[in-house]
Amino acid sequence: MAHPKRKISKTRRDKRRTHYKASIPQIAVDPTTGEAHLYHRAHWHEGKLYYRGQVVLESASAEA
Repeated sequence: MAHPKRKISKTRRDKRRTHYKASIPQIAVDPTTGEAHLYHRAHWHEGKLYYRGQVVLESASAEA
């Protein structure tokens, strides 16, 4: 098994990790409802589940 010959300093370790950053998620606006949501994700609006501007599912409470 590989074994390091020298200890990696905290500074050197942290310099390597500077490139791992969280990116800001892109926000889309639904053309039908005008609701802001994440890309490639369905979202609820007034008891209905929308995806790409079309109703995918209606909640059980809205049907009753």
